[in-house]
Amino acid sequence: MDATPRPARLAVGVISAGRVGSVLGAALTRAGHVVGAVSAVSRESLRRAEELLPDVPVLSPPEVAASADLVLLAVPDDELAGLVRGLVATGSLRAGQIVVHTSGAQGISVLEPAAAVGALCVALHPVMTFTGRAEDVERMTACSVGVTAADGDDVAWNVGEALVVEMSAEPVRIPETARPLYHAALAHGANHLITLVADCADLLRSSGIADAERVLGPLLSAALDNVLRHGDRALTGPVARGDAGTVAKHLRVLAAEAPDTLAPYRVLARRTVDRAQAAGLLKPEPAADVRTTLEDR
Repeated sequence: MDATPRPARLAVGVISAGRVGSVLGAALTRAGHVVGAVSAVSRESLRRAEELLPDVPVLSPPEVAASADLVLLAVPDDELAGLVRGLVATGSLRAGQIVVHTSGAQGISVLEPAAAVGALCVALHPVMTFTGRAEDVERMTACSVGVTAADGDDVAWNVGEALVVEMSAEPVRIPETARPLYHAALAHGANHLITLVADCADLLRSSGIADAERVLGPLLSAALDNVLRHGDRALTGPVARGDAGTVAKHLRVLAAEAPDTLAPYRVLARRTVDRAQAAGLLKPEPAADVRTTLEDR
């Protein structure tokens, strides 16, 4: 038998119906829990609440929290600490509740005021990007969720993991001390990848290719698959080959036609030289040639 403690059917309160909160509320509903109330202010949040949490009453944050066994705090990072303090000050949080936040950058310490009144506190951070639409609920089944609880609080760790499993996702334990680096890694990968791909698409359109995304899709999908499977051994292209002449051509055309992209190209190319050389793909002499070519002039 699976001895992991699993939360019973819980009354869930969602604060607020942003892209993450509305989707996790729907995922918890699918797992058998009952979302009893949700907070929403903006037109978009109200629409998401109506679509993903139909017939759930829209109440103020204190009312949502007071009515719930599981309080899900899905607000921007900078608002989280003030919200927790406010809910405690209004008596909306109580002993025996499960209080969960979804911030990737914050650990469990931000929930200390809730823990002080006897709430069981957990941080659950889904490792995926959210659109706030119904397909996100299905995507949850393929994603990992970073779980953080207080050191030594086995009950909180187990409850957090059980909630993730119930949503059909994969729990990954992230100690409090590792949380900042963990979140920096995810932001560096996901957010900067979007910026990089958008820049690539803009360059292709500038070269006269109308359907840039169609051209990029297979290439980037293969590159992502290869690096996840093989790491640095997946590196290809002129930098990894030590083709300094081609790199020089790239620098000239970017300086002339896309100067905003020139500096990011140089930074990423230098990092690629380092990784390719460390992986044994690039010999010291051609690596030095590429580095020299990449120097700002």
